[in-house]
Amino acid sequence: MRHGMNHRKLSRSPSHRKALLRNMMNSLVRSERIETTVARAKELRPLADRLITLGKRATLHARRRVFSLLSDKKSTEKLFGGLAGRFVDRAGGYTRIVRTGYRPGDGAEMAIIEYLPTEEKMAGTRKKKKKKTAAGKEKPAPAKGRAGKAAEAKKGSAGKKATKPEGEKTPRKRAGQQGKPGKTEKG
Repeated sequence: MRHGMNHRKLSRSPSHRKALLRNMMNSLVRSERIETTVARAKELRPLADRLITLGKRATLHARRRVFSLLSDKKSTEKLFGGLAGRFVDRAGGYTRIVRTGYRPGDGAEMAIIEYLPTEEKMAGTRKKKKKKTAAGKEKPAPAKGRAGKAAEAKKGSAGKKATKPEGEKTPRKRAGQQGKPGKTEKG
């Protein structure tokens, strides 16, 4: 097992990889959506999220750091101008990766990486009304699963005592299932 693998090398030298990611960041900021391979998109995502985090700070230092990552004045202005303002209420996860299929030429898995659209808050969200029975009382939600069925069975047999038909024996415990031995009193 190879430890300490921090990132994908993308079959490129460090300078080529840095240039590739810088160009992809610029394209993503400009168009807010690009199509690339899944490996490149996964490698780009933390960098794209970091740009938004810096853009939300809106300080001179943050602006200089973004410019050092992008090296493009128009992209930097767009990031601080409107793109970062879209995510003011969001704590992280500004991008989405959607897999789109395979590239016909070499069969590489392709994906679209994009910044999330603005979140519109619902003005008049309605609460779900509970159903009422004929007596006007609220009906409880039906229980699900085995525990719910067991609870319903207990409710149904709460008024009656459980009786066994004659001739039916109670199941015996096996030797290993007799329970824990109790403590003995010393007298």
